[in-house]
Order: sequence, then structure tokens, then C-alpha cells
Amino acid sequence: MSFADKKPILAIETSGELCSAAVYFDQYKFAEVNLRLKHVHSEKIIDIIDEVLKQVQLQFSDLSSIAISSGPGSFTGLRIGMSAVKGLALGSGLPLIAVPTFEALAYQICTYLPVGTEFFIANKVNLEEVYNAKFRKILDGYEFIDKLSVTWNEEFENRLNDKSLLFGNFIPGNTAVSTCSVAWPSASSVARWAYKFGKDSLTYDYDFLEPFYLKNFVIKEHK
Repeated sequence: MSFADKKPILAIETSGELCSAAVYFDQYKFAEVNLRLKHVHSEKIIDIIDEVLKQVQLQFSDLSSIAISSGPGSFTGLRIGMSAVKGLALGSGLPLIAVPTFEALAYQICTYLPVGTEFFIANKVNLEEVYNAKFRKILDGYEFIDKLSVTWNEEFENRLNDKSLLFGNFIPGNTAVSTCSVAWPSASSVARWAYKFGKDSLTYDYDFLEPFYLKNFVIKEHK
């Protein structure tokens, strides 16, 4: 039984290029609206949330909680998403669930893999570095083999071989590696993670909830 069995979850994903919102009842019943365009999150996220709620004819009072993809990912996208859900939660009185972005994606990927399969997720931080983690599919989800970290491109590539299975937007120089360009979870996958694992992450302390950047945000000055 899930904590959200009686009411659905609203979930939002803005950590990458995908601007996505979903209302999730369970794995068999959900609605989702996706927009994949660069630099539209701040303009479109509220419209997308309104649209998905209209599709299922629900209001915020009909929801159990709001889940947000919390990072790591785009600094700007994470801030936009977190600001949006804090405002919505404050206005509706709903609790928030911060969902680890890579874990939501790993849980999504594991749906299609046999038990025991090992895989990497790697997304570019910048031209020289990559967010990365290694997972294994287990019976009820996933487990970490290598914890999430920021690594130099060359260092990460040295961990890959022709048997490696790689998901994300990082393209290695080793063309023998099996790659898939699934880089970010959809909002329904964020909700699915929250539905399964989010009970202990519910919070009304909105002020203390921050994106998980992993790498410090540095402002570069022009000399």
C-alpha cells in the first residue's frame, strides 16, 4: 500500500531539457504533459501544470502531495522547478517530496531491464565534467554500485568498456559502449519514485528544501 493510495501525486520535472508535469494515481493510471524545448521552463511550467490538472479534472485539494525532481541537473531548471513547487505548496498546503533525479531515472530504466543488469547514468555538467552513477537492477527496483559523483570526462570514460550500458547525454569517445540518450526522467517517473519511496521524504518545511546541485554553482567574471 502507498501513502498516496487515496489521492494522486502532482509531479514536476525541470532538471534538464524536458519541462514536464504529471498527475499520478498509480502505475496504471496517470496523466502527463511534456514540452521539450530549451529555455522555456520559466514561461511554461505553470501552464503545463494547469493543463495536466484540467486533463484529469482535479484541483490541488484533490492531491496528496507535490513531487519535484531535485537534481543534480541544470542549475537554472532546478531553481525554476523548486521555486514553482514551493509557491504551489504554500498556496495549497500540500507537502513536498524532493525526488533524486538520477534515482528517478534509474527506477524508470529498471522497468525495462532484467534483474542483475548493471548500467551507468551520465549527464554532462560542462565540457569537461560529467555527473555519473552506476546502478544494478534488483527485484524491487535498483541499487547503487557507484554513488553519484562529478568526474572529469576522461576519468569517467576509463571506467567504461565494451560491455558497459550507458544512459544519459554524455557521449563517450569509446564507440563500443552501448549508449542510450534517455537523459532525464519524465514527471510520471518522478511521481512513480515518490509513490514507491517518498513517504519518508514528505515535508512541510518549504524554506529548507533546496535543489541538490552536487557541484557548486560558480559565477565567472569577465576581466
